[in-house]
Amino acid sequence: MIFTQYYLECLSQASYLIGDETTGRAVVVDPRRDINEYVQDAEVAGLTIELILETHFHADFLSGHL
Repeated sequence: MIFTQYYLECLSQASYLIGDETTGRAVVVDPRRDINEYVQDAEVAGLTIELILETHFHADFLSGHL
């Protein structure tokens, strides 16, 4: 199990990459708009991001204010 927290101090916003090394599947929780770090870390770990989960809507998340 891979569990990585990404914390953005200036916005007090946390997001997470959670992955299963056995299946190679991963999910990102509350992703911020700049997704490069998640994609790079998943690739290095041999994971494919299959799902995005948001705990709530927020302008700083990937989905923005939709």
